Amino acid sequence: MANTSDISRGMIIKLDGSLYSVVEFGENKTARAAAKVWAKLKGVDNSRSIEKTWNSGDSIHPVRVERKDYQYLYKDDTGYSFMDTETFEQIAVQESMVDAPQFLKEGQEVSVLMNTETELPMSVELPDKIVMLVTYSEPGVKGDTATRTLKPATIETGATVMVPLFVNEGEMIRINTKTGEYVERVK
Repeated sequence: MANTSDISRGMIIKLDGSLYSVVEFGENKTARAAAKVWAKLKGVDNSRSIEKTWNSGDSIHPVRVERKDYQYLYKDDTGYSFMDTETFEQIAVQESMVDAPQFLKEGQEVSVLMNTETELPMSVELPDKIVMLVTYSEPGVKGDTATRTLKPATIETGATVMVPLFVNEGEMIRINTKTGEYVERVK
């Protein structure tokens, strides 16, 4: 059994029947009272974000999580289907479990967090940066590059990303999947 001194960023703990990921944590010490440990928690199996405080030394219930490589196959009425790249087993997950579903394209490699107690997927994470093809973009006006003006561009998955004026249709761009922002043009 773990206690509050074992808390670390990214750790997944079970609290009141739900799973939470530790976003931030710290300790408050006062001269009169016992030390307290606080944590900001983000729901893994729900969309809640909470703050929790424990007395120093209280027991916590960490959940062992395994990160596995999967390949995105397709989307249908059961959800998003992924295939384990080692065992070729397939799983289907709901859209709410995918961190950036608008950037998924067939054959793309993703990481799936698996709860080792139940062997069920908890979330699907795309790589931090991905390369996509611009399928539609209005042409930029020549000479209008003095300011950081952005224009909408449609990428191969159908999502819209704001890009600089010099990016044209048919070019490859790198996108940050966490923020959904343009990073750079890829040659």
